[in-house]
Amino acid sequence: MQFSNAFEVPLPPDAAWAFLMDIERIVPCVPGAELTEIVDQNTYKGKVSVRLGPVALTFSGVAKFEETNNAARRARVKAQGTDNKGRGGAAATVNFQLEPSGTGSKVLVDTDLALSGAVAQYGRGAGMIQNVAAQLINQFAEALKGQIVQMPLSAPAAVSNTATTTPPSKPVVARAAKPIGGFSLLLRAIWAAFLGLFSRRSV
Repeated sequence: MQFSNAFEVPLPPDAAWAFLMDIERIVPCVPGAELTEIVDQNTYKGKVSVRLGPVALTFSGVAKFEETNNAARRARVKAQGTDNKGRGGAAATVNFQLEPSGTGSKVLVDTDLALSGAVAQYGRGAGMIQNVAAQLINQFAEALKGQIVQMPLSAPAAVSNTATTTPPSKPVVARAAKPIGGFSLLLRAIWAAFLGLFSRRSV
């Protein structure tokens, strides 16, 4: 399934791009995410925890930057993971691009997602998945803004126009964000889908 999302970052484009390419800094902003290892300057291992009512899912997997164009502020990431209890998996190709906006910068995110096993049954319905993804993007954007507010007054230096980012020189200390409140997100997604259906029938 394919879907698109967007969010705003209150920084000028060069500073926003440098901020977003700092993987260790932004991973804790991703709901339920934990960075466990930096394999190389393009490849990262981690976990994502999701709770859907009584069902707790933890995906362990790898994310790799297949393309990073700092001059165009564009990147493509391929990620795949499996549930730790063998209930299925997820694979995604995510393209994101940053462009100037009236309030700073706008990040455009295009996702191609495939679910397998029992996980695919939990996520039936493209509309529901899209609504849940939108909620998660909103949570991520709000967490990013919180980090930006706490930054020093000087903006982060812009990254150079090279194909890759520079890996850290020290081992990763895993930092986990609060697990996703998946059940509440699911309820909101169902409600949004119901309202959309009702509005279409009322036309």
